[in-house]
Amino acid sequence: MIQFENVFKEYSNGVVAASNINFKIPSGDFVFLVGPSGAGKSTLIKLLIREEQVSRGRILLDGEDITKLRKSQIPKLRRDISVVFQDYRLLDKKTVFENIAYALEIQGESKANIKKAVDEVLELVNLSNKANEYPDQLSGGEKQRVSIARAIVNNAPVLVCDEPTGNLDEETAWDIINALIKINKKGITVIMATHAVNIVNDMQRHVISLADGHVVKDIEKGGYYENNSPNN
Repeated sequence: MIQFENVFKEYSNGVVAASNINFKIPSGDFVFLVGPSGAGKSTLIKLLIREEQVSRGRILLDGEDITKLRKSQIPKLRRDISVVFQDYRLLDKKTVFENIAYALEIQGESKANIKKAVDEVLELVNLSNKANEYPDQLSGGEKQRVSIARAIVNNAPVLVCDEPTGNLDEETAWDIINALIKINKKGITVIMATHAVNIVNDMQRHVISLADGHVVKDIEKGGYYENNSPNN
């Protein structure tokens, strides 16, 4: 369970990026964060992984207030909450297999465990036949699926995707969504920040809509909702 309780994020220049944010995301949920550019989606992601710290309020992960974590505890938090970015962030000189394996190598996993885990996630994202290729040999959608596989290979219970389909055509975007659906069915909580109106409307999942740093709508099952002001 992820809970934001009365969360504010204010910067020293007076900008309020998040104002009195309250919502709950049950474990195993698939939730869309939607809203116009500047609404606060990226801010919430940064707060969730402690890239930014709240000005006030609490963020609970399975009952633990992550705003109180010491700096030394943040790496563990980021192993529990994996993030996929729009720009892939793959290592050009490593193969697909090596890109994914790297996340486990730095944790000291054995070669046998690494091979088993990487093979499993490659099958999950339908890229088993691309294991020995390099990023420059892949399409944009394939690169995104590699970055998703890398994010989940360590069995993180929460996967956050920041605009994962933003640069992709609709057919390729649905390849990404179908991979995320399969991941979600394994019990992993999926949080996806997106502008993809058609995908959100077709999926009819949990939707949290943001505008001007406020939550303007939080529905358990529904479509895309965008509003320029929490007062409208």
